[in-house]
Amino acid sequence: MGRNPEDMFGDEDYPAYTIGQAAEMLGTTQDFLRRLDEAKLIDPHRSSGGHRRYSRYQLRLAARAREMVDGGTALEAACRIIILEDQLEEALRQNQQQRGPRRQDERPDVA
Repeated sequence: MGRNPEDMFGDEDYPAYTIGQAAEMLGTTQDFLRRLDEAKLIDPHRSSGGHRRYSRYQLRLAARAREMVDGGTALEAACRIIILEDQLEEALRQNQQQRGPRRQDERPDVA
């Protein structure tokens, strides 16, 4: 049974966009997106025909890379920075989930 379209539209990881659509949405070239794939920033889903398909999450990463490259950061450095930022954000999210909600009267840890 296929996925419900309602579920797919709300799924940040659903590979909904072709490389042409993604490039147009980001105002960049298809080659730039291929280079992000080579740099291991994004790993697009491959259709049964081998075509790249991008999710909204991947498009956000690509847009951030484009901003950094346009600002003068080397592509490889931009990709590494974004990967590290993404890993940090995920670690912080997991840490917060493990701690549970913080009470308003609770003070943050002081070193």
